[in-house]
Amino acid sequence: ELEERFYQELVFGTAGLRGLMGAGTNRMNLYVLRRATQGLADYLSSIDGAKARGVVIAYDSRLNSDVYALETALVLANNGIRAYLFESLRAVPQLSFAVRQLKCIAGIVITASHNPSAYNGYKVYWEDGGQLGPVQAEEVFSLICKADYFKPSAMNKAEALEKGLLVMVGKALDEAYYSATSSLMLESALVREYGSGLKVVYTPLHGAGRVPVEELLRRVGFSNVHIVSLQAEPDSSFATVSAPNPEEPLAFALGIELAKSIDADIILATDPDADRLGLAVKRHDGSYALLTGNQIGCLLLNYMLGSLHAKGSLPKNGLVVKSIVSTPLAEAICSRYSIKLENVLTGFRFISEKVEYCEATEKCKFLFGFEESLGFLAGSFSRDKDAICASMLLAEAAVVYSRKGMTLYDALGALDEEYGCFRERVISYTLEGKSGMARLKQAMTSLRAAPIDCLAGLKVDYFEDYYKGTAVYAAAAAEKRLELPKAEMVRVVFEGGAYVIVRPSGTEPKLKLYVGVNAEKSSQADELLESFAAEAKSLLDRLLAKRE
Repeated sequence: ELEERFYQELVFGTAGLRGLMGAGTNRMNLYVLRRATQGLADYLSSIDGAKARGVVIAYDSRLNSDVYALETALVLANNGIRAYLFESLRAVPQLSFAVRQLKCIAGIVITASHNPSAYNGYKVYWEDGGQLGPVQAEEVFSLICKADYFKPSAMNKAEALEKGLLVMVGKALDEAYYSATSSLMLESALVREYGSGLKVVYTPLHGAGRVPVEELLRRVGFSNVHIVSLQAEPDSSFATVSAPNPEEPLAFALGIELAKSIDADIILATDPDADRLGLAVKRHDGSYALLTGNQIGCLLLNYMLGSLHAKGSLPKNGLVVKSIVSTPLAEAICSRYSIKLENVLTGFRFISEKVEYCEATEKCKFLFGFEESLGFLAGSFSRDKDAICASMLLAEAAVVYSRKGMTLYDALGALDEEYGCFRERVISYTLEGKSGMARLKQAMTSLRAAPIDCLAGLKVDYFEDYYKGTAVYAAAAAEKRLELPKAEMVRVVFEGGAYVIVRPSGTEPKLKLYVGVNAEKSSQADELLESFAAEAKSLLDRLLAKRE
């Protein structure tokens, strides 16, 4: 137990810090938090004007989140850096918005997102509202490593308030966020007229989403929203779920129970910091289908592009961005509307960089970004996943489709008919502790040493190693450089467009296997996915079991 707590220090990356709470250098606690904040303060102190611009801090419903947030603010204050602290829990997109609204140099959210209750974390944002980039994160981490665990100290709260180094913020920023986000609606008049007819069940999974999601939906015209009462209030133990993750079917159990009792049209679920959004839609037999992030992303993308096209307001220089592990169906949708799509590495930071590029250069107009792990972003007010905005747009889409005699389940089926049948699956391996890290590294090494050449009867087209930065094409035995930055990831593309991707999670002790296939008919795609995913999983199982 001591070795697990101390064999390494929590690594500060593009997602900041995240780990189990407890004593030790490999845990989240006040000592680790103060040291991280001191390292960040040293980094900010080297930038002209940064201290006065300040840092805005938000936190979610996790155990110690409020304590960590205040301590972070007071350590910054002790370094002469103004800290803006939200008066109560807020969502990630609200923090991202606040960084830009207050013109702060940086922002921090105390959260471990969708991890189990034993975890907490520390996300750092930059002045553009997006998370720190890889280079910045390395520079901050180098300063954190130079800081002492026991020397950083916090200013007294009363003194910090008196000196103006601690400023409490809240409702004024909320109002600005609601106003900006509601402006992204495409059919606001239609929703005003018919929104009350849509029955929505919503669960915040004990997190920060309840107030902003419920309030925004009410303001734009969705008055028929039913909250899952047992999951409505903040609860650091997340008592009704094993993990507050809307990707997990069990997180929807109580929501489905309520939805069936009132015959709801859709079920929405947000994780504790309300950056990820899960969706379940009613089938024709009255049961509910839990959608994947790929399905939700493509529903939203097709609805938005189609609506803008119908209005004649789809910009010719529009840009859609997705993570490379997300479905290629998005490429087919964008092609249909002659809109450029760019793939980026996994991590929403890389999507936010494209938003910033669009605004800075005016060469393109950012329309939508998504990643398969339930992260969606429209507009450029926030620069991270925004489950609040996505809830509004999905509810709007449901109303618009209902006026055409369709449900969101029907709209999902229509994607198959128009673009072909794309199917994906993500399989996660949890690899806790020092031994888990060793198994993970060995599996990646083995995969590179003996690349796949055939799977489920499909031959490999090309093999991409993002750590080496190369792609090898089987037919021509040719090699070329990859355009995307270096990353710990392998992507194998097969004849017909099927693919396998293996990469470690950047925020959890997990190795992730992504598989995707496509076919003309739904039954063919479903059958191919089953055999393809089974063989891919069997291969990875063997690599993880291998011992050198």
